Amino acid sequence: MPIVAQSAETTDWVSRFADEVIEESERRAPGKRVVVASGLSPSGPIHLGNLREVMTPHLVADEIRRRGRQVRHLISWDDYDRYRKVPAGVAGVDESWAEHIGKPLTSVPAPHGSAHPNWAEHFKAAMVESLAELGVEFDGISQTAQYTSGVYREQILHAIRHRGDIDAILDQYRTKKAPAKKQQQKPLDEAELEAAEGSGAAGEDDGSSGAAGYFPYKPYCGNCEKDLTTVTSYDDDTTELTYTCAACGFSETVRLNEFNRGKLVWKVDWPMRWAYEGVVFEPSGVDHSSPGSSFQVGGQIVGIFGGKQPIGPMYAFVGISGMAKMSSSRGGVPTPADALKIMEPQLLRWLYARRRPNQSFKIAFDQEIQRLYDEWDKLDAKVVDSSALPADIAAHARAVRTATGELPHTPRPMPYRTLASVADITAGHEDQALRILSELDPANPLASLDEVRPRFDKAETWTNTQVPADQRTIVREEPDHDLLKSLDEASQRSLRLLLDGLAEHWSLDGLSHLVYGVPKVQAGFPADATPKELPPEIKTAQRSFFVLLYHLLVGRDTGPRLPTLLLAVGQERVRALLGE
Repeated sequence: MPIVAQSAETTDWVSRFADEVIEESERRAPGKRVVVASGLSPSGPIHLGNLREVMTPHLVADEIRRRGRQVRHLISWDDYDRYRKVPAGVAGVDESWAEHIGKPLTSVPAPHGSAHPNWAEHFKAAMVESLAELGVEFDGISQTAQYTSGVYREQILHAIRHRGDIDAILDQYRTKKAPAKKQQQKPLDEAELEAAEGSGAAGEDDGSSGAAGYFPYKPYCGNCEKDLTTVTSYDDDTTELTYTCAACGFSETVRLNEFNRGKLVWKVDWPMRWAYEGVVFEPSGVDHSSPGSSFQVGGQIVGIFGGKQPIGPMYAFVGISGMAKMSSSRGGVPTPADALKIMEPQLLRWLYARRRPNQSFKIAFDQEIQRLYDEWDKLDAKVVDSSALPADIAAHARAVRTATGELPHTPRPMPYRTLASVADITAGHEDQALRILSELDPANPLASLDEVRPRFDKAETWTNTQVPADQRTIVREEPDHDLLKSLDEASQRSLRLLLDGLAEHWSLDGLSHLVYGVPKVQAGFPADATPKELPPEIKTAQRSFFVLLYHLLVGRDTGPRLPTLLLAVGQERVRALLGE
């Protein structure tokens, strides 16, 4: 049962989904707790696109929890999937890891230097830590633990008894002609395609067809641990299964009713889990919406296990401003941990909460993060004075708190762009940072940097890691005597007007008024004249004045906002650099 796409007029997509999920859960299992699910494959860095797989059901589950209903959010760790390829650029990994291709992710060594026991645990750990910081409550299920402990044994035997029925369903899609290729608005996300053994859309094997006929189960080899195996015979009465391994030539016969070293192929495994866990809601990526995809085929196969397909939306891509499309199979892709180093959890939650799942959006790692923070702070103010729109109020509420309480926040959230400029100029000197930030509002000075943390720390990390070296601010050690000597009379007078007003205007607002006012006064207008009262050439004069100040202070045409820069440099040093 698909969830109907919401219109642009919907006040809050999360509430709409929660209504439908509760209704569907009551229809399927009256009085029982609601089960929503996510699936993540720790085959490499779990990126910000994968996070949508978690945040969509999290937000819905949290809304259900706010209503006093019992809800369980499962995250299925697909750590028993095969290791498909060596991700490029992952620290501590080289091509020697290729020898492990075909093994379960939990049988592959962790990257060099990792404190975790295997590949899967290494990449799971970072995601678990990020989800805790984001306030996401979940029950994690290791598929390695489920399969190797025999939890799914009856489901596996049931699938094999009904392998003919499964094969018939899959055959409906194998025989269909491939549709004509259409120009896609967005390319398929490789990470989505590779998740959970590659899914059907990635061309993952539906199961082996050999001497034993179609078989929806893959043993991992008892010798080399790889899944390059083919079932050559199977006895339904005794469950004796014989397989051979194409990788090492090993062959053995086992009894499947006591054998736990293998798994159902993905297109059978996913619907089996829906039925086993009673999942009511689970979103899916764009690759699962195509004909013959895992989600579509699973909707038919789940009936074999006595279950129903979950309802849930198709979710769109998450991009990164200034960076290529994400893929978890490549190293260096931004992860939730990367984002949380430069932004507070509330902002990251808000980015996922304010857009419906079928809407794509971008997460900023470049200068755009400053605009996003400005937008967030404006929304925060509108919520306080009750002028925000209902949908914006709902998204804000879901960003700052969960059903169990508010997320930790910055006590005094100064503008991110200001904090970034101060961090840039002070280069790690906390005493200088505190002095400058205290002077921004002399009537209410900071007592400690803790008042602006963690936002200040996020802004400092962004400055240190995302701003190119040639764009960092380095204040001159000595005045530019040659430039000062070359100034004409008008330029010298503009500097004099600025210097004469420094002491009186030494605050963020005061300096803003002063630096914009100098060209106005010089042209014969009041310092507080509005743009409508001024001729166009005043803007040109202001720009020229700003460039002059930047050259004298930092040796280039641009830099942080001048009022912030002046405060950072300090009155005494400003006067020296401007030739007083």
